[in-house]
Amino acid sequence: GAAPARTEFAMSLDPTQTRDDQALLAEVAETVRRRYALPLERAPRNELYHALAEAVMARLAGPWLNTRERIAASGRRRAYYISLEFLMGRTLGNALLNLDARVEAEQALAALGTKLGELEAEEPDAALGNGGLGRLAACFLDSAATLRLPLDGYGIRYERGLFRQTIEHGDQAEYPESWLAEGNPWEIRRPDRAVRVHFGGRTEFDSEPDGSLRARLVDTEEIVAVPYDTPIPGYRNGHVNTLRLWSAQPLLDFDLKAFNAGKHDKASASRIHAEAISQVLYPDDSHQRGKELRLRQQYFLVSASLQDVLRTWVEQHGAAFDDFAARHCFQLNDTHPVLAIPELMRLLLDEHRLGWDQAWAITEECFAYTNHTLLPEALETWPMEMVDHLLPRLRDIIVEIDRRFGEQIERLFPGEGHRLERLAVIEQNPSPRVRMSHLAMVGSHSVNGVAELHTRLIREHLLKDFYELWPLKFTNKTNGVTQRRWLAHCNPGLSGLITEAIGDRWVTDLAQLEKLVPLADDAGFRERWREVKQVNKQRLAALVAERCDVVFPPEALFDAHVKRIHEYKRQMLNLLHAVHLYQRILDGDTDGMTPRCILIGGKAAAGYHRAKRIIRLAVQIAKRVNGDKRARELLAVAFVPNYNVSAMEVICPGAELSEQISTAGKEASGTGNMKFMMNGALTIGTLDGANIEILDAVGAECFFQFGLTAEEVAKLRENYVPEEIIQRDEHLKRVLDAIQQGSIGGRKSDHYDDLIGSIRSPSDPWCVAADFDGYRRAQQRAAEAYRDSQGWQRMSIINCARSGRFSADRTVDQYASEIWRIGPIEG
Repeated sequence: GAAPARTEFAMSLDPTQTRDDQALLAEVAETVRRRYALPLERAPRNELYHALAEAVMARLAGPWLNTRERIAASGRRRAYYISLEFLMGRTLGNALLNLDARVEAEQALAALGTKLGELEAEEPDAALGNGGLGRLAACFLDSAATLRLPLDGYGIRYERGLFRQTIEHGDQAEYPESWLAEGNPWEIRRPDRAVRVHFGGRTEFDSEPDGSLRARLVDTEEIVAVPYDTPIPGYRNGHVNTLRLWSAQPLLDFDLKAFNAGKHDKASASRIHAEAISQVLYPDDSHQRGKELRLRQQYFLVSASLQDVLRTWVEQHGAAFDDFAARHCFQLNDTHPVLAIPELMRLLLDEHRLGWDQAWAITEECFAYTNHTLLPEALETWPMEMVDHLLPRLRDIIVEIDRRFGEQIERLFPGEGHRLERLAVIEQNPSPRVRMSHLAMVGSHSVNGVAELHTRLIREHLLKDFYELWPLKFTNKTNGVTQRRWLAHCNPGLSGLITEAIGDRWVTDLAQLEKLVPLADDAGFRERWREVKQVNKQRLAALVAERCDVVFPPEALFDAHVKRIHEYKRQMLNLLHAVHLYQRILDGDTDGMTPRCILIGGKAAAGYHRAKRIIRLAVQIAKRVNGDKRARELLAVAFVPNYNVSAMEVICPGAELSEQISTAGKEASGTGNMKFMMNGALTIGTLDGANIEILDAVGAECFFQFGLTAEEVAKLRENYVPEEIIQRDEHLKRVLDAIQQGSIGGRKSDHYDDLIGSIRSPSDPWCVAADFDGYRRAQQRAAEAYRDSQGWQRMSIINCARSGRFSADRTVDQYASEIWRIGPIEG
């Protein structure tokens, strides 16, 4: 809607404003007049948002340029974070915070009767990621800029991201997330830095004067990669790094000859085929064409990015590559960008004419690999047949890498054929496949896990043979999140209270929050802490009412479980407990029962049928519970659709109980657990991922622990009989029977035999039945603790105070010093 009119603005600026406020408002007014031919007082909110964004971008331009020039002049080593995802969220509020311009913007907009929050709401979330992997990448970029580190990001500029999730007739429905429909004021298109990426074709060899052979690709499909740059400002330090995103375009945009011949579809076929690469994040790969598109995306990203870096090097240093490895490090965010290893070899061998040994030495020194999963099925492998079809030259190079590595293993472990089979880059079977994690291990100088338990399990199980071969390659880098977005920006009430109490150094040094610990015993401070939380709960309740049409009474315990929908994250465990609570209400077993609001959110992959069934069950349980008057004062359940960064910025400050209940040994780290902790929520969780380190930080009295350990899960799997557990546990049996018999609501066909059958199955890898009783009891402890408001506030303060070690600043500083070997660029 249009902003309220302020016709007097045309005559004079508000005399109560500061000079900076007036200057900003004048910039916005000029942009509105120039771009939209409107007077400022008549500009709709969306136009005001774009004009304000343009004004902020203008203020970033100088520091951005200066940063690039300082980095280039320094001659120092640089790092690049290559990731298929960057879950950035909205940019305006974060940029204003880091520029120290938020108050200025608020006061400038007040002259129009407009609130900054209204303009922030006009910005769509950048749909460049899905879950923790992409949000971690975004946090790392923020921290690197704040630490003045020369770290830039490379990704894909997805036109429509993952998908926009709605709930229709109880089921997840997927629609395009058209976040670029009205343009993106935070990016700059750089067509002069476009590169060409080649697919298909065949390899031919030319003889060189020295008698060697040089490979070249012929008859290829050429795609143009056009870069779009987004500034990444540090916190009030004048340092601005770059996120460069690649958009795929055809070499020939339109075939006029075909169009004039009446072949209208064919005229645009090349454009449609090319642009598919940067259309959607994670296309459904349950079919062959989807798999091929994912492989094309991965190669497109790494080829464009490496060509870009090499071109810049040659422009500055010429054809000599002796110092290249000493000046560059590429961090591979999981296996998605691991094709960068053979691609750098191709570029050095074929384009820059280095010998194999020199090219391989450079490659090994440049690359570092982060593993993000303990699930074997999530470790990517690609059919050699597909690689040969799409990337014939890379196929040759991967085969040679595998051959040379095999010879090395044979020398070190002669006669151990089974070891060689386990380690090989190419898995030899009737249909050979490239193991991307193995390729990453062979071609990188470093591999790291993202939590202490995760790294230990990588060493002892997932990549055990590689650890025995190269133990010094393995390090742990526990994940972190940026406190600028996940406390200072998203929770201004709490951040203001903290700053009033201990000063503002915590914004760049989160360890300062330790100073809050003594205040946990101050009754007056606890009451102010509670008041801030209540305001945040009301804001969250308003979000739930708007999106779900569900009432969350602010006096209830707010219990949040928001993350990607996956069986190992065990949303099912939460839903079983919700049904258990509902059954208690139906039984009249409510004496001393703590009112509770359960919030679940997350997207299921388009081809993940069982995850979609979990969503359907969640929606049906919510419908049944919320429609029953008997439950109204004690229990509410909501599934919030289209969970994203902006939703989390409301959920995180308002939540009081953080659900981190994955099967032990399955979650690499988690970062939602850190965001909730930082905002004062208490964790109910298993000893999995970074939960272990959170428990260590806050102590057992401030953490609701339950469940099997990773070792106990592994041992249980040897002889797991869940039906025996179910028959002994009357609560669990009753819940499962109610869902399976359809008494929880829904159509008769909705008996959820698939979901309940998997829980009853001895092959259930998630051990839901085994952990239910412990989870139910931990939830009871949480409910009892919540009834002691002063005690709960004390634990909440302790959680926030002890979150210092989970700042992304700490994590990135460790990467910088121990893996990337880069230091701050002073300016």
